[in-house]
Amino acid sequence: MKKAKRSYDMTARAAKAEATKARIRACAVGLFCNRPAEEFTLDEVARQAETTVQTVLRIFGSKDELIYQALEDMAAGGVFLRPTAPGDINGAVRSFFDIYETVGDLVIDRLGEERRRPALKTTLDQGRKNHRDGVKTVFAPQLERMHGAERAQLATMLIVVTDVYVWKLLRRDMKMKRSAAEAMIARMIRSVLEQGETNGKNSVAELVRRREPAA
Repeated sequence: MKKAKRSYDMTARAAKAEATKARIRACAVGLFCNRPAEEFTLDEVARQAETTVQTVLRIFGSKDELIYQALEDMAAGGVFLRPTAPGDINGAVRSFFDIYETVGDLVIDRLGEERRRPALKTTLDQGRKNHRDGVKTVFAPQLERMHGAERAQLATMLIVVTDVYVWKLLRRDMKMKRSAAEAMIARMIRSVLEQGETNGKNSVAELVRRREPAA
């Protein structure tokens, strides 16, 4: 009888621990969706999760690790953190930078660990998919003007130019101010879009020319 009770107590304790962990992650997601990670504290997370900072640190080890696990939850749910109006280039760039300025360094660190920690791959792949989907959403009006291979190529170029590694190159490696880096990315996007439209027009003109009857 004592053994059965001990087993029940251990199961109940494990379930309670998992519930606490899930509650902490959910509170971190809620806070992170509303403001940058540097603007909320572990005290806030613990208070909302009805636990202690010591418990948060015992489970997650650090605020960075908690934030990353919150990002995992967001990635699994397909959350695009800072949505903006489709077609708004400056708004889209600002949206991506809001994300990168908050967790870009952490994401870069995780990407660097991907080969050594295969367990990260699922989450990182989901993050890549979310980025692709986000690009296709915010630039939908521009992409809809293209067709077939040209649309796919344009989407790929937009995905590349808004990638976290481009942010890192400008903001961390080249130490550009955020405003200057955003302006440069927006300029590159406009150049890509203009080139895509030019190529699209040329392709249509070429198609029409080929279908014209010979003189």
